[in-house]
Parts: sequence; C-alpha cells; structure tokens
Amino acid sequence: MKQVTAIVRPEMLEPLKDALMEANVSGMTVSEVQGFGHQHGWKEYFRGTEVLLNMVPKVQVMLVVEDSQVDALVDKICAVAKTGEVGDGKIFICPVEDVVRIRTGERGEGAL
Repeated sequence: MKQVTAIVRPEMLEPLKDALMEANVSGMTVSEVQGFGHQHGWKEYFRGTEVLLNMVPKVQVMLVVEDSQVDALVDKICAVAKTGEVGDGKIFICPVEDVVRIRTGERGEGAL
C-alpha cells in the first residue's frame, strides 16, 4: 500500500475530486494548507506599505491505495491539476505498513 499526497491549487479541488471519484478511489482526506516552493511568495501593497506574502494557499489531498493503483492515480492527478505555471503543486508517494478499520478491526488492504 502507498500513501499518495497531492498538494495542488485550491481551484483544482473540485475537478480533482471528480476525477478521483471516477477512478473509484475508496476514500480521500482533504485539508486546506499553506506553504511555498520555488515561487517564495509575492509582494503586495496594503495601505501604502509593501507586504511580502510568502505563504501560498493550497489544498492537500491524501489517499491510501493499493500499489497497483499508484501510477494511474498520479497520472490522473497530473492531468487534472497541471496548468503549466509555477505553483501547480507536488505529489508525494510513501509506503504504508498497515491500515486498520476502527469499526471492524479489519487490517491491510481490506481495510481500505
């Protein structure tokens, strides 16, 4: 099993949710997050004072899936979330040792 965490632009959330539901993903967790990458924010003026905004709002979508699903899901996320501009986001893939369904105590891929 793998954990796939995608950090994308907030406006990509709805199209991404739709695409992942079409791909029969069994569940996902979505969080609003802030951060920065290569863009390091931007400058704006507030009441005549220059302000550096270096925390960019993003959305984090986390999935735990079977190993065989990872490549197809990564391709789907990239296809939906890519604008070609700086700040499109990143996808992180990490191994998952075990999953436990709290209600039944079921473990492993069956608990997904």
